[in-house]
Parts: sequence; structure tokens; C-alpha cells
Amino acid sequence: MNDGELARQLAATAGQLLMDLRLGAIFSGEALGALGDRLANAFILAGLRQHRPDDAILSEEEADNTTRLGARRVWIVDPLDGTREYGEGRADWAVHVGLAIDGDATIGAVALPGLPLTLSSADVRAPPRRSAARLRLLVSRTRPAPEAVAVAAALDAELVPMGSAGAKAMAVVRGEADIYLHSGGQFEWDNCAPVAVARAAGLHVSRLNGRALRYNQADTRLPDLLVCRAELAARVIELAAGL
Repeated sequence: MNDGELARQLAATAGQLLMDLRLGAIFSGEALGALGDRLANAFILAGLRQHRPDDAILSEEEADNTTRLGARRVWIVDPLDGTREYGEGRADWAVHVGLAIDGDATIGAVALPGLPLTLSSADVRAPPRRSAARLRLLVSRTRPAPEAVAVAAALDAELVPMGSAGAKAMAVVRGEADIYLHSGGQFEWDNCAPVAVARAAGLHVSRLNGRALRYNQADTRLPDLLVCRAELAARVIELAAGL
């Protein structure tokens, strides 16, 4: 199978495993989240090592092997994005399987098992136009970034709280919102797969200052992220620059 098919299958199956684990009702809360992280990580990494043994891997749940820095192809994985939401029984969590080639988020699949839905860069479509006149801007449900709040006020946009980064980015891809602006700090695994899917859907993806997102870096932190409809990007970047 090609890279896109592999990413989709791994993300979707890991998501189903996580749903089955949660439905078992043996664990809950933090214990459920911790076990889910380990389960999904073990499954995804086993699949990658079988089907792409020569590729490097960067996973949130694994110690970083810096030999990846010399690799052109690096799978970047968040086996359970939104551990808190998963443990609380919510739907706004995700599974990320992304592939960076030469530092670019090229392939990605994001499973949203609570919906259930898996979106892939291989077959995603452009988001439908929303009929509502007022823009919708996604923010963290627990710690909305001041920059996002300020940009929303300048655009008279509705703030929409949501859980995981993957769920928020995919809400823009699905046409449920217009802008996802994050400035509170992330890591490469938080957005590699969502960025690949969003870009394939024709959305704008960048750092908050408009610069390109680069992956497989020695420092895996990515301080900020913008995913939005292409026609809104220039205005959002301009507003963010003035803060």
C-alpha cells in the first residue's frame, strides 16, 4: 500500500482500538488515557516498522532517536491527541499519523473515532462553504490563547472551544469553522498530520507569522500554528503581527 493508504489504515485502526478500550469500561480518567496512549503507540509503531522499516519515526510516546535528523522520510505520530478528552469520554480527540519528507508535512491521516471519521491527505476534499455570516475561530477549551481571543475580537468572530489540536484543525477541514489559531506552544506530533490533511484540502497552513512549518527538526517544539481558509490568511496574519 502507498504512504497515504498506510497512514489512513494505521490511524483508523488505532482509533478503533482506542474506542474498544474505552467502551470496555474497565479504566477511566487518567488511567484510561495513559493506557490508550501506550496501546495506540505500540500498534502504530509496529505497523510502521513492518511496512516502512527503512523510515525514521518520531512519536510523542517514544524517546527521541536523533538519528532521524539524517533521514529524508520521518513518520511523525501522536497516537492519542487529546488524552484528557479521551479519558473524559468526549469526542474531540484524535489519532495522528503523519509523514514528513525533507522537512515538509507531505502525508497525513487524522482519525476522529468519536464521530467516527478518518480524514487523509490522500482523498480529502475542500471544505464546504459555511452559510453563517459570522466567522468561527477555534480555541482550546481549557486555555484559550490571548492572541486568538484578540484576533477573534478584531474579526467579530465567534470563539469555539474544542479539545485536541487534531480535532480543531479537522473542524476547519470539515467546514465547521473558519480559523484555527494556536499560540500556546505545540510539538511536531501535534500538527504534522493535521497540517498535511489541511493543506491537501486547500487550506492555508503556516506559523502565525506566515512562515512555513518545518518538521524533523532537532528542537521538536512548534510555538504557534495557523490553519484557516485561504482567503482569510493575510488578514489573520496581519492582525496577529499587530499584537
